[in-house]
Parts: sequence; structure tokens; C-alpha cells
Amino acid sequence: MSDLPHRLREALHAASFTYDTVAEVLGARAHDALARNETTPGVRRTAGGSPLETLVRLFLLQRPVPAADAAAALPGLVDRLAAEGILEQSVGEVAARLDVRPYATDAGGTAAELWVVSDLTPGLDGGPQRVGAEHVLGISSASTSLAQLTLRDPVARSLDLGTGCGVQALHLATHSTSVVATDVNPRALRIARFNAALNDVADRVEVRDGSFFEPVRGEEYDLIATNPPFVISPATGERLVYRDSGLPGDRVVEDIVRAAPRHLTPGGWCQVLANWVITRDRPWDERLSGWLDDGCDALVVQREVVDPAQYVELWLKDAGHHGGPGYAERYDTWLSWFDEQGVEAIGFGWVNLRRRTEAGPPARELLDWPYDVEQPVAPAIGAWGDAADAVADGIGPDARLVVRPDVQQETVGAPGAEDPSTVVLRQQRGLRRARRADTVEAALVGACDGDLTVGQVLDALAVLLDRDPAETRTTYLPVVGELVAEGFLEPA
Repeated sequence: MSDLPHRLREALHAASFTYDTVAEVLGARAHDALARNETTPGVRRTAGGSPLETLVRLFLLQRPVPAADAAAALPGLVDRLAAEGILEQSVGEVAARLDVRPYATDAGGTAAELWVVSDLTPGLDGGPQRVGAEHVLGISSASTSLAQLTLRDPVARSLDLGTGCGVQALHLATHSTSVVATDVNPRALRIARFNAALNDVADRVEVRDGSFFEPVRGEEYDLIATNPPFVISPATGERLVYRDSGLPGDRVVEDIVRAAPRHLTPGGWCQVLANWVITRDRPWDERLSGWLDDGCDALVVQREVVDPAQYVELWLKDAGHHGGPGYAERYDTWLSWFDEQGVEAIGFGWVNLRRRTEAGPPARELLDWPYDVEQPVAPAIGAWGDAADAVADGIGPDARLVVRPDVQQETVGAPGAEDPSTVVLRQQRGLRRARRADTVEAALVGACDGDLTVGQVLDALAVLLDRDPAETRTTYLPVVGELVAEGFLEPA
């Protein structure tokens, strides 16, 4: 590749075109407005003509700028960027044809300033939202969600499956020795390569052309992260590559979940942002359990459930069809197809797979959890894996456990009552789980400080509560395993 990405990076650095400085020059009001696709407040804040203001207007607000201002902000680069298709020139003005956006990340615990090139944001200021079949999506809520989900431990080899503009590959490059990024969209491949060079990680990111796992046949990775084209829609021939796989139903997610274990190193993780069908005659978790390989531990979290009508409206608006010709017909076709397929709802969530390193039954949890979680949630996913290992090693009466520091106990009862009617253990961090506890369970958690073994704690509680010690152990040792697996207790 030419030196253009390197020279563009130097110009962006020189103009201080970073996430924090852009937020500062825009101010809170204009910054929030831009997040809503409204640019007028931002235009009012960037009238000074400085290189930073020029770049904000040009790329983020999608406004033409005077040619002289563009030349000052991008010295010696305007003609070359136009030839590359990033800018276009007219008499006295320069406009953006692609978006160049500053992006801040602390992936891997190291703060980094990145820049992401993608297609322009559609629908600014209420304008047309139609996008082409090969549209290359930029930073979105989905890409941010996957970035927050993805584990950031140092690894040797990572795979970004369906890279798009390459933003996940940029994240992975901060903590991976090498990254492979795949896609079928030729425009996405070109932009992803440019972004790798722009962010000085081209030596660690290899971009390959091909569908799903085809370009990496026979290869294994320590970490796979993917935001696949998971939109569930009828095969009408209208396909947007960044969101539509061309496969029926939720087959694209199922195929990835089934195939991923063959591409993981022992102990390696695959993390998928996904949609799945919820049918009228089968619970969602039972259906997804059938996709899971016995050689992998699996944590599947359903974060949101929407009805078919909401789902159709969401994606028709995303494609710019809302209010346009044929909108009602498309809506009816899609909804009719859902009815024919027996679809009751659509689930949004995460699939986390970890290839086992030892024989034995896999750890499995399919959790319906629409509640608030701590972001980034990746450390909680890693902690789940650690807890699964601890349970697999055995949580017996000789184990010494401690209560996790963020766990708090909530009690509910009538004023003046001697004992609460309800005790809830609640995590303040991570997944922020909550669990109702009986008297023994609450007392057990409170007594776990690592000094006594679990057996000693249970025996003491049996005496204190006038219970049979053997029966107390039999009843509550399995509960201790649950408390460890769910993250309320951990090995001392």
C-alpha cells in the first residue's frame, strides 16, 4: 500500500483530530445532537476555519468546506484523497465521499486513539437513508457492543469474522500478535486494509476475501470475534451485505456457532453478537442448546426480545424504506413470512464459546438477562470462565471460599419484623446478577471469608439453626457450586 494512510495519520495528528478534542470543540449539546444525526448545532460550533474545525465539518458533519481550508487541514493530500475516493473536489470546495472518524478505545487496558474510515452516515438532518448493497458500515451500536463484549487478554492469533470496516480487527490488534480479518464485500476489504494501515497495524492485520470460515479453513485461533450479518429476513433479493447473510432465518448464527469450535485452540474463545428466532412451540434456550458443541463451554445471554412487528420496522427503517414507496408491501411480506415460520419473537444477545482443555461435561448457561450490566462486560465473561473452571475442579466441603467484594445483601420485610421475608444477594459489578437466598444460603455467603472450609461453615450453621449437619451438607453443597458458578463466591 502507498504512503497515503501514513501521511493522512500525520495530518490527523497535527490537527488534533481525536475523539476527545472533537468532543471538546463541539461541546456537549452539539456532540449529543450529532449522535442523533443532527448537524446544525455542530455547524454553529465549527465556523472558525481551523484545521480541526475543518475536519469536523468535512467528515463528521458532511458539509463541503472551502478548498483552501481543506488544503490547510490536509496539506498535500487533497488530490490524493480524491483519487482514492475519500474526497471529491468541485470549484472552490471539497466534500467527503467517505467518513473518517476518530475513535477512542482502552482495549487491553491500554488507551488508544484510532481513526476509522467507512461510508458516510446516512440520514443526517433527516436526509435520505437509503444505502447501497455494498455499504460499509462505520462505528455503530452493534460494533461497540461487540468491542465491549470481547475478551482483551493477550493472545497470539485472533480472527475478526466479517470485518466490515475493520474496527474489531483494530481492537484485536491492540492485544494480539496477529489478526486475520475476513469479509465478502470488496469495498469492505479495501477499507479494512486502509484502516489497518491508517492505524499503523497493517503488519499485524491480514485481510482475506471469503465467506465466513472459508478463508481460514484448517486454521485455529485463540480468539474469534464476530458481528455477523444476522438480520432475519425473507429471501426477497434485496440484500445489504453488512447485515443480510442470504441464509434463511437465523441460520448464519447457527452455522457460526456450530463451526467455530473447529477453529479454536484449546482454551480459545469465540464471541458472537447475534439474533435468533424464538418459535411458538419451543423455548429459546432449548433451541439454541442444540447448536452447542460438547467440546465447548458456553455462556449464551439473551439481552433483549422484540416482537416480529418491531423487528421488521427496525430493519426497514435501517435500510431507509420507512415512508418510501413499497414500504407497506415490504412490511407485509416480511411479517407474513414470520407467521409462516412460526416466529413468535426475535432474541438479541451474545454467544460465548470456549473450547475445553480437559475431558468432562461442558459448562453451560443460557441466561435471559435484559437488565443493566457493567460495561465493558468482557471481564465478567472471563470471570464466568474462571468460575466454570473452579466448579469443574470441584467445590467440596474442603474448599475455602470468599464472597466477591461487590456482593451486597438486600432484605425485605414488614417494619419491626424479627426476620426478613425475602433476602436477595446482588452483584454491583459485571453481569450484576441477583439471587434470592434462604436463611442458610445468606448466612453461608456472609461467613465465607476464607478462614473456614465450606464444610466447617455448613456444620456451624447446622448447629446454630438446629439442623441435621449431614442433611445440611447434602442440601447446600450443590448450592455452593451454584454460588461459585454465578460469581457470588470465589476461591480464596
